[in-house]
Amino acid sequence: MTIEQIIVIAVVQGITEFLPISSSGHLVLVPYLFHWPDQGQFVDVMVHVGTLFAILIYFWRDVWKITLGALELFKGKVTPEGKLAIYIVLATIPAVAFGLFLKKFGFGDLERSVTIVAWNTVIFGILMLIGDMMGKQEKTIENMTLKNALIVGVAQALALIPGTSRSGITMTAARFLNYTRPDAARFSFLLGIPAIAGAGVLTVGEALASGDAITMDAVYCAILTFFAGLAAIAFLMALVRRISFLPFVLYRMVLGGFLLFMIYS
Repeated sequence: MTIEQIIVIAVVQGITEFLPISSSGHLVLVPYLFHWPDQGQFVDVMVHVGTLFAILIYFWRDVWKITLGALELFKGKVTPEGKLAIYIVLATIPAVAFGLFLKKFGFGDLERSVTIVAWNTVIFGILMLIGDMMGKQEKTIENMTLKNALIVGVAQALALIPGTSRSGITMTAARFLNYTRPDAARFSFLLGIPAIAGAGVLTVGEALASGDAITMDAVYCAILTFFAGLAAIAFLMALVRRISFLPFVLYRMVLGGFLLFMIYS
């Protein structure tokens, strides 16, 4: 990989992982648009690891409280943070199950399809607009229930198909459930911790088992992604306190329309 490709991939991943515009979709599009060789799934996972550390650092207070709540559960004491830990774990199961399904039945090729990215960019952008318009600003993460967490978890599973956007579809689901925009984003990021960590461990383990080595290119991508991700989280959290999801919807419409034009023209 050239230094230009490393920088572009890292910045694109760091920004798009947290903005509801699909990071996996953009990782497919970058080599397609710039005519670069595909960076491969190993680099994709390493940049996701960079974004994982960005979440842990930015939301360290929430992560610390949830961790303490989880430890209290082993002592037989159920706290609000302990309940949230349970909800996050259970809400991760649909994504794990759907990921195993895709892998078992050979749908891995979907992950590199520009056509699927284009259609999902538009379709889930429209769904985001509807959810944000219909959803009321009345619930916070403290009002999270098991049922609502599972609904958001099922939505997260769809993000395994590129162009959907993990943060986008989970925030959309939370908005349909009447959670405020900031808390929809906050729960989305916290829910992403086990999903991103699990995917990273699994893929890195498989790569090492097959004889692949962790290249410095992948490490550089992960480090740069971490810093870009921190900036993107701060930007999004500040933005959703002030405005709707409309700018992201418009971006998805323009990008999806452009890609569909290129594909079918």
